[in-house]
Amino acid sequence: MGAAVVIRDAEGRVLLVRRVAGQFGAGKWCFPCGFVEWGEDVRDAARRETREEAGVDVVLGEPLEVASNFHEARKPTIGVWFAATLAGPAARPVAGDDAEAVGWFDPLAPPPLAFPTDTGLLERIGRRRPPSGD
Repeated sequence: MGAAVVIRDAEGRVLLVRRVAGQFGAGKWCFPCGFVEWGEDVRDAARRETREEAGVDVVLGEPLEVASNFHEARKPTIGVWFAATLAGPAARPVAGDDAEAVGWFDPLAPPPLAFPTDTGLLERIGRRRPPSGD
């Protein structure tokens, strides 16, 4: 099972991370995400992966998407994408060990994506108004 986090800023942009060499989709972009470890709650995994990849703590909201992932033939998985906000107003994403870079992008004009499952979600997000009060 995989967990991913969708963070939008006040302008409606989404936070994406560029995957490092050796990972599936290396050099391409995705939401902060990763596999749930044995015994780990999916929400804890989402928070952990965001901290590892983007260097920020988040407050999770509701799941935005649950979908089958067929990225690797031997490892079909189910992914859960959570809405999230940065845990504090001073939080600034920075690439961690599991990412080459982080960036804020228009969901309707993303960079090359690592995972096809992110494409449809970005399109739906792009048609919605950004959250208020961020």
